[in-house]
Amino acid sequence: MALIKFVRNYNDESTDRGFQYEFFCDRCGTGYRTDFKASGTGIASEALDVAGNLLGGFFGGAADVGRHIHSAAWERAHDAAFSEAVEQIKPHFRQCPRCSQWVCVESCWNDKRGLCKGCAPDLAVEMSAMQAEAAIEGARQVAHAAANEKVGAQDFDEVIKAVCPKCGAPVASGKFCAECGAPLVAERFCTECGDKIASGAKFCPSCGKQQAV
Repeated sequence: MALIKFVRNYNDESTDRGFQYEFFCDRCGTGYRTDFKASGTGIASEALDVAGNLLGGFFGGAADVGRHIHSAAWERAHDAAFSEAVEQIKPHFRQCPRCSQWVCVESCWNDKRGLCKGCAPDLAVEMSAMQAEAAIEGARQVAHAAANEKVGAQDFDEVIKAVCPKCGAPVASGKFCAECGAPLVAERFCTECGDKIASGAKFCPSCGKQQAV
């Protein structure tokens, strides 16, 4: 008795004409389809059906016998084809020893930990996601504070500062860093000549170019 693998995450697309299977990752659903393998018994049975329809009599009986033979032979071929299909797709899957799920190597397997990413997430990816969530939450808090202080939309980019641009110290509010005294308002430069211009200036004092505010 052979050990059966992939007992739940596959579709059997086999027909009388041949065998084909689709296997899926338990975690992300990524699928792999095996190569189609023609069934010799199915082709033979089809040929007998054609002969029976054309000539009847003896060949019609032969077609009935062929279907009975095909039934047993096809099942054996079907089992063999499934075993071959499992071997064909094995390189694309790993079974997690912790949760027993079959997952795809490409997206859902943590090779360093020897576990699926559901049981052992990729720490670099998770850290990046947490940093993004923290940045979004920080921006949301600043936006809320700006709304309460009735800060104009044109000034929002200058107000939203999580850390001091000079020393890196965290800042909560105010126009200057509490650690080094550096201004927290972002510097602006003329889009035409490149000279530094005052925050909120509508025109460059050097070249007169109108600035977006």
